[in-house]
Amino acid sequence: MKSKIFEWLGVVTAIVYSLLVAANIGAEFIGFSLLLASSALIGIWAFLGKHKGILFLQFFYAAAGIIGMIRWF
Repeated sequence: MKSKIFEWLGVVTAIVYSLLVAANIGAEFIGFSLLLASSALIGIWAFLGKHKGILFLQFFYAAAGIIGMIRWF
């Protein structure tokens, strides 16, 4: 049950991230912060569920979030 919370919070934050960035309303920093949070949440879910491929992917999403935050700061 606990892992489902990480999974779905990660999904929701990723959805909000993508909508904020796509809307191009000047909320890119917040969006990339949400991408970083989403990658952490889904990464925890992947670790708990032993989903190694998804866990590996989250490192790249986290890097994209950090790069985006740096570029928009």
